[in-house]
Amino acid sequence: MSEKGSLFVVATPIGNLSDVTYRAIDTLSSVDFILAEDTRKSSIFLKHYSIKTKMLSYHDFTTDEKITSFVDLLESGKRIALISDAGTPTISDPGFRLIQSCIEKEIQCIPIPGPSSITAALSIAGLPTDRFTFIGFLPHKKGRMKKINSLINIDHTIILFESPHRLQKTLKELSQTLGNRPVVICRELTKLYEEIIRGNLSELITEIESKKLKGEFVLLIGKNNE
Repeated sequence: MSEKGSLFVVATPIGNLSDVTYRAIDTLSSVDFILAEDTRKSSIFLKHYSIKTKMLSYHDFTTDEKITSFVDLLESGKRIALISDAGTPTISDPGFRLIQSCIEKEIQCIPIPGPSSITAALSIAGLPTDRFTFIGFLPHKKGRMKKINSLINIDHTIILFESPHRLQKTLKELSQTLGNRPVVICRELTKLYEEIIRGNLSELITEIESKKLKGEFVLLIGKNNE
C-alpha cells in the first residue's frame, strides 16, 4: 500500500503576478494536481510561470462526493495543491470542507504562505495592529444588522471585505451604528489602479458618493477615538 500524499495550501498573488514565492512555484510545478476555484482565472497565473500541472475544479459548490474523490487521490499517494482565485486559500474562500476531510483521514495539510489582502491592507492602514478582528463579507440581508451591531463593543481594528455596489450602503450602516470612526478603504491592492482612501466614516461616505468605484475592497475600521 502506498504512503498517503499531502495537500499543499498555496497562496497565490492577489493582483501583481510577481507577488509569489519560489516555494509556491516549486510546489505547484511538482504536485500531481492543482485544485483551483476558477480554472480559467488560475490558468493566467499558471501560464505566466509555465506551470503545466493538471487543474481540477474546487469551489463552494463542490459536492461531498467530489471532495471524497480528492481525498481518495490523496490517500492513494497523490500530492495535491489547493489554490484560490487570489491570495491565501480558505480565508473567505473555499477549502474548509476539504481541509476538514483531510484531517479526518490523517492526511497531512501543508501551508505554503504568501499574499493576503488582509495583512497587505493592515500593513499600510496606519491603524493599530496589535489586535484586529476579521469579519469577511457582511451578510447581504438576513442577519446583516445583527452582525453590524455585534461590532459596537470591539475596541480594536475591524477588517471587512466589500463589493463596489454595496460599499456606500455599508459605510452608512457602519456610521449609524459605530459612530464616526476612522476608516481606511483599500481598493485593488497590488493592481494597476490600487488606491488607498483614508478618513473617517462621514468623510468617506461623502467622498465616494460621486465616484464610480470598481474592483475589490478591503475596509479597515479603527476603534472609537472617544
